[in-house]
Amino acid sequence: MIDIHLIRKDSEAVQKKLQTKVPDTNLENILQLDTTIRTKKKEVEELKAKRNETSDAIGQMKREGQDCLEIMKEMKELGERVRQLDHEIAEIEPKLVEELGCLPNLPMDDIPVSQDPQDNLEIYSRGEKPSFPFPIKNHLELNERLHLFEFQKAAKVTGSGWPAYRGWGARLEWALINYLLDYHVKRGFTQWILPAVVKEDVLFGSGQLPKFANQQYIVKDDEHDLYMVPTAEVPLNGLFMDEIVAEEELPLKYVAYTPCFRREAGAAGAHDRGLIRTHQFNKVEMFSFTTPEESEAVFDEMLQAAQKLVEGLDLPYRSMLLATGDMSFAAAKTVDVEVWLPGQDRYYEVSSISNCTDYQARRSHIRCRKGKEKPRFVHTLNGSGLATSRLMVGILENNQCSDGSVKVPKALQPYLGGVDRIEPSS
Repeated sequence: MIDIHLIRKDSEAVQKKLQTKVPDTNLENILQLDTTIRTKKKEVEELKAKRNETSDAIGQMKREGQDCLEIMKEMKELGERVRQLDHEIAEIEPKLVEELGCLPNLPMDDIPVSQDPQDNLEIYSRGEKPSFPFPIKNHLELNERLHLFEFQKAAKVTGSGWPAYRGWGARLEWALINYLLDYHVKRGFTQWILPAVVKEDVLFGSGQLPKFANQQYIVKDDEHDLYMVPTAEVPLNGLFMDEIVAEEELPLKYVAYTPCFRREAGAAGAHDRGLIRTHQFNKVEMFSFTTPEESEAVFDEMLQAAQKLVEGLDLPYRSMLLATGDMSFAAAKTVDVEVWLPGQDRYYEVSSISNCTDYQARRSHIRCRKGKEKPRFVHTLNGSGLATSRLMVGILENNQCSDGSVKVPKALQPYLGGVDRIEPSS
């Protein structure tokens, strides 16, 4: 959430910057609500000050035997006015919080300003796109003989858009998850196993609500009002809601594997077939709490980790600094790591590294304190480390052979009992 003081200080500049992310952003209603609340609060303070002064005067009048019925009647009316104002403020403040909650984070100054993803800036690339001396197949065509995953059978169980992995596909997926987790743990990230559902305020704290309510799966009945985890970023951020962390403990660097659940309403395109975009996918997530001074260095560390993981799988990729209009809602800066998928003839994101500055911390009331100094909001950073479904596509399509088999990257072979090739089955 954006600091209301920034909006008060220079609403025109803030609105202009927000419009580089969401063009129709308008701060007029927020300013009106804020002014109304501040005016009413000021009146309450003045009335309470008057009541305190008058109470002393009434006491003195009683001691002197003077009639104070009229002034006591006035104080009763004053008290009723204070209660009325408090009630009005209590009704308006949630509206202001909701309006502020719909604003995205402010982009950093060095982000390309554009609504067109074509203006994302390539900042790094590695690996040559493979050339094949035979007609290539996409991952769905390869799967016809490899039998690694099922969509038709999964549709019987749940509906369209939900994958089911089988045999070597399940083993390869599990090998990927373990490869990713081992990498992060060896580099000092603390591993978590998290709940698969979260409360509404936790989802709000991470920036998923109210903006992306139509993309969430909800578990709701007379006893529960919970949301399926869209990414481990959400519960990891929620671990420290309403807490003050000792500054010397920072940075806190966490990693977690979770299945992720997203409706992806209206998001799928013609190219987004098979495992490219599904309602459920597996992801290993990096998440860090830092001081504002450390956040950029931690961002670079997380980006390098994502890149090294892709390099370890020997997949060609590029890293793209996202333009303002293509950035995630809560991010002030985002770099996507994209893997080349030959069967799709394009790059696809497998990791998105974001510095959310104090945006999530402000929504979640997460602060840090050095000694007895005044608490301040932490910075939060998140990044896929990595999402596995498109990695699976990348491995299959980049390592396919003319006979329909697929070579297994060396980094994954120890997790598969030394198997270096997955062969077609009858």
